[in-house]
Amino acid sequence: MLDDILNRPGSLKLNNPVAYAILIIIAVIAGIVIAKGGLFTAIMITAILPILIYLNRFFVLPSIALISLLFMSFFAIGLTRYIRGVPLGLSIDGLLVISYLAMFFKHFYEKLDYKKLRIDLVLFMVIWFAYALFQIVNPEALSKQAWFYAMRGMSLYPLLTIPLIILMFNKYKYFNLYLYMWGILSILGTLKGMMQYFIGVDFAEQRWLDEVGGVTHMLWGQLRVFSFYSDAGQFGAAQAHAGVVGSIIALSSKNFREKAFFAIMAITGFYGMMLSGTRGAMIVPMLGFAMYIVLKKNIRVIIVGGIFLALVYGFFKFTTIGQSNYQIQRMRTAFNPEEDASLQVRLANQRILKAYLATRMFGGGIGSAGLWGERFSPQGFLAHIATDSWYVQIWAEQGIVGLMMHLFFLSYILIKSSYIVMFKIKDKLLIGKMNAIIAGFVGIMASSYGNGVLGQIPTGIIMYIGWSYLFIARELDDEIASTNKLLSAIPKKSIFSNQFVNK
Repeated sequence: MLDDILNRPGSLKLNNPVAYAILIIIAVIAGIVIAKGGLFTAIMITAILPILIYLNRFFVLPSIALISLLFMSFFAIGLTRYIRGVPLGLSIDGLLVISYLAMFFKHFYEKLDYKKLRIDLVLFMVIWFAYALFQIVNPEALSKQAWFYAMRGMSLYPLLTIPLIILMFNKYKYFNLYLYMWGILSILGTLKGMMQYFIGVDFAEQRWLDEVGGVTHMLWGQLRVFSFYSDAGQFGAAQAHAGVVGSIIALSSKNFREKAFFAIMAITGFYGMMLSGTRGAMIVPMLGFAMYIVLKKNIRVIIVGGIFLALVYGFFKFTTIGQSNYQIQRMRTAFNPEEDASLQVRLANQRILKAYLATRMFGGGIGSAGLWGERFSPQGFLAHIATDSWYVQIWAEQGIVGLMMHLFFLSYILIKSSYIVMFKIKDKLLIGKMNAIIAGFVGIMASSYGNGVLGQIPTGIIMYIGWSYLFIARELDDEIASTNKLLSAIPKKSIFSNQFVNK
């Protein structure tokens, strides 16, 4: 009888007494558990089914893992304002671990080509993580907990993300998925920022401003918009990053829908940057587009682009146009550093750090500075010195050795990926998209001097995925060439060729 039931199609499996009995028993047990456990238990039981469905899809469809990772990298910090006491930042770690489990089970009977990991980018991430492990025994470090929380975005995430992309998401369709998801989430970020600016913050955001963020996000009665990001600095830099990448892809693409989508990503990105009031974010488009001009290897583009950048610089540096607008007024101060009091404070802090680190070549320990230092080792010297800059934070926590190592890795990634894109790739659209990734990378590198942007989410995850695709760009180019060759071999009048063209 049981075999007969199992062999029935779809909902007919439920059309029998045994199924009814099982459902009644489950309902009774659930009712008893809910009655004893209360509302929280009821919510947990209700959530079990969608969670199981999600995990099933996660293990079956690799794209779900990539989408989930990008989604949580954007929303995890913002959600902590609404869901208090839950370390949602650790969701990134969980998703990365589950992604590796999914990869393991999916390829349990299929051999993965681990030789793909024998590249310099992966080697650098292994060395960088090994140096972070060494920092555990740094005699200057005061807290192992601070080390754990701080090293994740600094060393663990790149170590886990890059091999995952190279092994699981090394196809052109996943590269496009990454770009489109980035665009969608960035557009949502600006829309949320517009709500904060034009309508006002909600209860959770107001509570965050009252407890923590008001000191840096309410200046002269004006809100520095932060959207669902960790702060306005991260929001501004991330949106400027999206603006640069969206602009270059829109310029490179010949597909109208793609061009329109990335143009919207660019416009909303730059508008979000303005709403944030983050002065350091201005360097992202300035140097990002300058890098794009170099990558184009076109004299006309270099001349036109140079003139455009000079006009933008002149607008902010030598005019007062739009000075009544708070966002423009604040960004204009970035072009007058001699009048910037906060910059002078940063330089003074760096002089203090220089004296402190003169005898500490390995730094004061990961997590000893900034928010983690204040939380876990408030008695430490570095906990009371604002680092502000990503590079200054690396210098303070990991010493001159760590800083030089980090700068070498970033420079190598930039130079090699630029060489690959400029001289090794043939597909023009892929070149345009890779140029966008490199230009955005340069902008973020520059912006990280003024703010701790690079190691924070979502920018860190976005960058690590982008590096991965830059270093496998030749594989993507070969895949595109093979697809084009296959399409060209199909007769134009064939029904199959029409299907490929329509897709």
